[in-house]
Amino acid sequence: MKAMILAAGKGTRVRPITHTIPKPMIPILQKPVMEFLLELLKEHGFTEVMVNVSHLAEEIENYFRDGQRFGVEIAYSFEGRIQDGQLIGDALGSAGGLKKIQNFQSFFDETFVVLCGDALIDLDLTEAVRRHREKGAMASLVTKRVPKDQVSSYGVVVTDADGRVRSFQEKPAVDEAASNMINTGIYIFEPEVLDFVPSGQPFDIASDLFPKLVTAGAAFYALPMEFEWVDIGKVPDYWQAIRSVLQGQVRQVQIPGKEIRPGVFAGLNVAADWDKINVTGPIYVGGMSRIDNGTTIIGPAMIGPNCHICAGATIDNSIIFDYSRIGPGVRLVEKLVFGRYCVDRNGDHFDLQEAALDWLITDVRRQDVISPSPQQKAMAELLGTDLAKSSSK
Repeated sequence: MKAMILAAGKGTRVRPITHTIPKPMIPILQKPVMEFLLELLKEHGFTEVMVNVSHLAEEIENYFRDGQRFGVEIAYSFEGRIQDGQLIGDALGSAGGLKKIQNFQSFFDETFVVLCGDALIDLDLTEAVRRHREKGAMASLVTKRVPKDQVSSYGVVVTDADGRVRSFQEKPAVDEAASNMINTGIYIFEPEVLDFVPSGQPFDIASDLFPKLVTAGAAFYALPMEFEWVDIGKVPDYWQAIRSVLQGQVRQVQIPGKEIRPGVFAGLNVAADWDKINVTGPIYVGGMSRIDNGTTIIGPAMIGPNCHICAGATIDNSIIFDYSRIGPGVRLVEKLVFGRYCVDRNGDHFDLQEAALDWLITDVRRQDVISPSPQQKAMAELLGTDLAKSSSK
């Protein structure tokens, strides 16, 4: 069977991570989220997979290539152009991307599934397709029930008693929500649905195609299903996804490495004397990282491969990407460190280099870390650093 993974978006709500990593490549404990989607598709017999790409397309294509090592076939539809020697992404929207593929060659010639490339899901796709066909639907969207106080974060789906979609509410206020069933970004379509999508222009599935289907009275249904769904569309979502994985709440994601003591997982050749480190799990430390004596790590926390956590530093409920050096005495509480950026759990971030704080947090491969000036030490208070314990190294 055939499937489509939507992977062309810029991922603006997950910046600064998506400055250099396309959203489908964002790692969940070192494994790209899109890889989990391919595993799910293969499990349910969807082995022909089309992927639309645009922003940082080469990162996705170079990793997944033709899909052979994942047990599927993959082809890519690039949305953009080369201009003045530069590759420019120019996404067509989720539905526009489907239409471009269909216009090129009628790939979608049977029931097919569309998945967003930014979520971990543990859905029985076989059962979802069965229900779709049982309804005689042209289009179906998989919905999930959430607590009423969370509806304002999602697109709410309103149906009649038979499950036919009647309307949508985009992030309604709690007291205005007509339902607590939300759109999960998982769709099942018949090829005829693409007759409703214009050619050569941006067109979105949720905001453009679905209202058109409702207006036309098409056989368009919601499929309420109970399943695990972890969205990483925003920084807070990603934060929660990592926490959930470390706490063992996500079935399809196993913590890599070896459990060297309860709740402490480490990759290959981690340099750490755990008897001289204050650690409270669950934590994961990637291979070839160094954790100095006298550091404190409080989970849930993830430290990527090839990092150096210097003596006296504290990593508390934080996510540290690979090749990060966290200086002596630095205290990070509910922070995400990604390259030259420090991000809080709500997505607010600043550039460590521009803030002259890259003597405290920097790339472990740098050889030019210099002693800080008094002004730089004062600025470091923005991070809540206990500078009394910091050295000037």
